[in-house]
Formats: sequence, C-alpha cells, structure tokens
Amino acid sequence: MASNREDALSYTNNNPSSSSSPITGSDHLDATFLSAAPPDPSSGSHLGSASNSFQNDAGFLTESASSSSDIEFGFSRPEFRQNPLAGTVQFYQRHVFLCYKNPSVWPPRVEAAEFDRLPRLLSAAVLARKGDMKKETRLTICEGHDGTETSNGDVLIFPDMTRYRRLTHFDVDTFVEEVLVKEGEWLPGTPETLKGSYVFVCCHGSRDRRCGLCGPAVVRKFKEEIELHGFQGKVSVSPCSHIGGHKYAGNVIIFGSSMNGLITGHWYGYVTPDDVPILLDQHIEKGEIVDQLWRGQMGLSEEEQIKSQELRLQLNGETDVARNIKELTQSQEDEASNAAIRSDVEFMACCQQNGKSSCCQYPVSKHKEENLDANNKGVKVSPEKKKSSKRLLSRINSGKGMSTRRVCAMPTWLESWEREDTYAALAVVCAVVSVAVAYNCYKQLR
Repeated sequence: MASNREDALSYTNNNPSSSSSPITGSDHLDATFLSAAPPDPSSGSHLGSASNSFQNDAGFLTESASSSSDIEFGFSRPEFRQNPLAGTVQFYQRHVFLCYKNPSVWPPRVEAAEFDRLPRLLSAAVLARKGDMKKETRLTICEGHDGTETSNGDVLIFPDMTRYRRLTHFDVDTFVEEVLVKEGEWLPGTPETLKGSYVFVCCHGSRDRRCGLCGPAVVRKFKEEIELHGFQGKVSVSPCSHIGGHKYAGNVIIFGSSMNGLITGHWYGYVTPDDVPILLDQHIEKGEIVDQLWRGQMGLSEEEQIKSQELRLQLNGETDVARNIKELTQSQEDEASNAAIRSDVEFMACCQQNGKSSCCQYPVSKHKEENLDANNKGVKVSPEKKKSSKRLLSRINSGKGMSTRRVCAMPTWLESWEREDTYAALAVVCAVVSVAVAYNCYKQLR
C-alpha cells in the first residue's frame, strides 16, 4: 500500500539497501525546507550548526521574521494537518537513543558526522550488525549535556526502559554486540531502569526547517506544563534528531507504560503547543490515545496501525478522524472568538416579584443576541467544545433548581408602569378637567 510517511533514520533487518540508512540514503527533501549553516567555530564542535537552533531563546529566528516563517514552515503553513496520520510509522521493534550534544550543533546527518566519532561509529556498527539483530532497531540522537540526567554518551533503549551511562567510541562494537545483537548486558556499564514517561520531540532544524521551527515550541510547552503540574521525575522531555515525517512536524514520540503494564511507544504528528496539555492529561495520565494526532506505534506495521485506530474509533463511536483533526484545528482557532462571545453574554438573575419575572438591570442588545446566534450556528467545534458550549447555554437559560431564568433588556418607564399608577394618573387628569370645566361654567354664569 502507499504510505504517507517519509523515510526515517532507522535500521531494518530485511532490506540492506534501504534508503533509511543515514549514511547511504536520501529523504528526497525539497531544498526549500533544508536549513544548514556553516560550522560554528565557537561551539567547540566540528558538527555543523543549525541556523534554527533550539538553544536560540528567540525561537530560532529573529522576532521580525518569526511571523513569516511560521506561515511558511510553522504551525500556520498551508499543508499543516492536511494529510492523514495513522499508518505513517515504519515498522520497528526497538528504539535506541544516543544522548549527544544539542540541536544547535547537529548537522543534517548527525549519525554520519565526520569528526564526531561516537554517533558515526555507533551508526556504522548498528548498520553493519542489523542482519544479526532479532529486533528491527531504530537509532536516533537526543540532546545530552554533561553533568545532567542525560549526559553525552548515555544510551536509552526502549521498550527495554534501560539506560547505559557514558558510552565511548572505544566501546561501540562491544556494546552493539552484547546489548543489541545478543540482547544481554554490557559488562563495563551497569544498566539503569528508566521510570515514568519519556517524550522526544524532533527539533532537527538543520535537517528540515519545519522541525526546527515547530519542535522547540512544543518542547518549551512540555517543560512549562511539566513544571506547572509537578510532573518532574515522572515525565521527561528531550529534543531529538530526525525520526521521519518532516511534513508532520511537530513530531512527538511518547514512551511509557500502557494500562496493561506493557511499555509502548506512540507517535504523534501535527502537534502544537496547545496540544501538549491534552497529551499530558489524556495520553500520559489516563493512558488514552489522542487519535486526532496519532501517527502509529512501535511494534505495529503500517496496516496494523490503521486497523488499530479504526477499531478504537468504532469502540468510541467515531468514524472520521480527518474531520476530527479539522475540528481540533478549528476549535483552537476559534478559542479567542468563543472568549469574546462569552464576554458579550451578561448573566443577570431576574428578580421574582409577585410571581412574575422582572427584567435584568443591564441590557443585552438585540444586535448582540443576533451575533451570538450567528456564532453558535456558524462555528464548528469539537465534541468537548460542544459540551462546554452546552454548559455555557445552560448557565444562561436555566437557574437553580431547574427554574426558568430570563435574560432581558432593562425596562423602560412605560414598561414598568404599574396598573395602579395608571388609575391614579387618570384620576388626577379627570380631577383637573373637572376643575377646569367647573371654573369655565362659573365664569359664564357671572
């Protein structure tokens, strides 16, 4: 079947000439999206420098150019969320991450870097022994900093949930032989068990500008939400190199335990910073897949990924993922509009007098009511937004104890005129007229 995925940097056992190899293959990318810059002499590394560096606090680009870049390469790009996602992950069974430096110094082909021996030699060793491995293995570079939780040379292996510390280029062949081929332990190192959830976001700006622009924004949002909700030590997020599927940027992989205790690796595409709280709450906290953004899963073929999603949708009563993706995008775009609508609605409790509802103190003009109706009819939102809208309308149209509450305009003096007041006014008028008639008759008699 035709696949929507782009070639990934992976190593498979059944195709020695596969273009997925970082050394001999090509992703056939449009040169428009490439963003490589000359090496940075001050970086202390011979690796090329990405012009859209994750380390740039300004967000890879100058502030004046960020808007136009977002339209062309960011979350506002024309092709964003225009392609189906399910079934775009190439089948593999094991993911190996080498912690090595950061995206600011990663060249387009990190694994083939000429002067950085560790990633180059590990890549070559994995490629050379892939035919001897029992599991199809993917190798990716993730960010590493000496003196931190993920130091340069650390190796993370999923679904094993294992970390080996401080691999050097001298140990590469032994490590590949003992751990990846024989599936044993690397004796010079002590394997550490990883706990919690691990999130990797493609931030490979020198490989593709879409990843370089979208990825860091997603990473920053993950870090903010992790700190906000106190998930430190439970959820770890790290930038990583190319994983395949530039056009789906932001690309996210989440490794962690599923509801049945198995370690899974789920891929998500078209992820924006606004989607991060959803992934944290729904996927990591509740163990539920976010199908609108789901690309696939480690251990499943592309066909199995599609069937797996179809089954979930049937169980959840949903049938159209593409529609849900558009609704998700539309709901985010209309968030500001909905906030404005809510600000236009004025909730005022009507006073109960003599068994009748009197009008509110502040008016809601007919023009605002018409605009509210037009917005409610014209905006298509997700089921979650619809529930929120129903709750909003419920607060407007219903009161405590299911009693009816009116939202109406301020009464005029005529509308609030009581019947007794009318009778009194008529009596006064009649009295005045009577006096006037009597006086007139008196003058005529004289």
